Amino acid sequence: MERTFAMIKPDGVRRNLTAEILGRLIRKGYRVVGLKQMVIPRELAEQHYAEHKERPFFGELVDFITSGPVVAIALEGENVISGLRTLMGATNPKDAAPGTFRGDYATSIGENVIHGSANEHDAARELGLFFSDAELLK
Repeated sequence: MERTFAMIKPDGVRRNLTAEILGRLIRKGYRVVGLKQMVIPRELAEQHYAEHKERPFFGELVDFITSGPVVAIALEGENVISGLRTLMGATNPKDAAPGTFRGDYATSIGENVIHGSANEHDAARELGLFFSDAELLK
């Protein structure tokens, strides 16, 4: 079984999409092994987006993700990393297919409702940033 990290971003939480998104993930067959709502401290946000540190939009990313509560989710399932990426849809909502989270709910590239780890390396790193071992179900 594979594990990955997902996050309902501040726009998704603000728009009350948490139950809808979690429900769709669970109905897909993924197991929620960690879940918490939090406001991300700036330092954690900078670590999370460290790969973008030299890009001009880094500050905007950090400002947005720390602007309100998020829901951090640890998911487990067969091929959950690629499956979540498919459910999320393209980063730009105008390119995201209907039926995907971003196709159905995102309003802009900057406010695109959900984050999901891109690969196994990112999943392990992001799970470690947001959850301690004690916070994850075995």
